[in-house]
Amino acid sequence: MHHTYNGMAAAELHGVVWQKSRRSNSQGTCVELAKLPDGGVAVRNSRFPEGPALIYTRAEIEALLLGVKEGEFDHLVQGAP
Repeated sequence: MHHTYNGMAAAELHGVVWQKSRRSNSQGTCVELAKLPDGGVAVRNSRFPEGPALIYTRAEIEALLLGVKEGEFDHLVQGAP
């Protein structure tokens, strides 16, 4: 795999396995994540799988997941359908 960078086409990330939450709905409105060989994580929109991928370090993803688990972002979806 060549150098990864934010905004690169997700389709250029060959050999990665994309995963979405089991809680994703059937309309395909979900985010998919893939572990990269260097330990980073790529994120893409499942509705546009060939579109841009955001590339995060392991530390960035760990901080996000801890914040999600602790409810820091609950206000972003409260009251949503």
